[in-house]
Amino acid sequence: MSSVGTRVLASLAVPVVLVALWWVVSSGSASPYFPPLPDIVEGFAETWTADRLRGDLVPSLVALAVGFVIAVLVGMLGGIVLGLSPRLRRDVRPLTEFLRATPVVALVPLGLVLLGPGTTMEIALIAFAGTWPILIAAVDGVRAADQVALDTARVYGLSPARRLVQVVVPGAMPQIMAGVRIAVAASVGTMVVANMLASGAGLGYVVIRAQQSFNILDTWSGLLMIGLVGCSVTGLVVTVERMVLGWHRRWRALDQRSA
Repeated sequence: MSSVGTRVLASLAVPVVLVALWWVVSSGSASPYFPPLPDIVEGFAETWTADRLRGDLVPSLVALAVGFVIAVLVGMLGGIVLGLSPRLRRDVRPLTEFLRATPVVALVPLGLVLLGPGTTMEIALIAFAGTWPILIAAVDGVRAADQVALDTARVYGLSPARRLVQVVVPGAMPQIMAGVRIAVAASVGTMVVANMLASGAGLGYVVIRAQQSFNILDTWSGLLMIGLVGCSVTGLVVTVERMVLGWHRRWRALDQRSA
């Protein structure tokens, strides 16, 4: 078996074992709050019909995708600008620290007043939550640029713009992608909170409505769907990361061999 296949099997081993353990342990459960996993799976198929997918899953995925893309763009561009300018970084640091420490839940009332309930407010909150991990990672990545590589590029006559594109940004990408992976969890969590508190549709709305009506199976089905969405989005980001940082992995492998 190839090394890639071995890694895939190894990454799937723990989830498979945990699900199997959950299936066995919960099979004899009589608690109304912790139903057996087979019942949850059966309820999942009944809950997520085509109409429910169109009415609740698709709007959540659209808001998540748009908000996350905005977060990546704003976080990367803002982080690069701040990383290149010590004075600007110093001047805006109090504001960025204040905004970064502000819980997204506290912004829901403000979002309702300014944007009203709906997709626009959800996108804004998701973008806000996802921006900060990426921005901080981009700042640190740019500040840690290899000075030897920059001096070499300067000696070879590369313009500042080319040094930024060909040296600084590629060198910062490993840290930026680490921030992107952190932002995935923040974005998915914000999507769910926004659905719960200020929306009439979406994954979070399904869970909170089922909980309020004491429909335990629907509650668990909604949580299961949220987990599947989170895992799928994370897997997509990891795939993109491997494509973007393929050169970095090859360079590290060569460096380890030479050592």
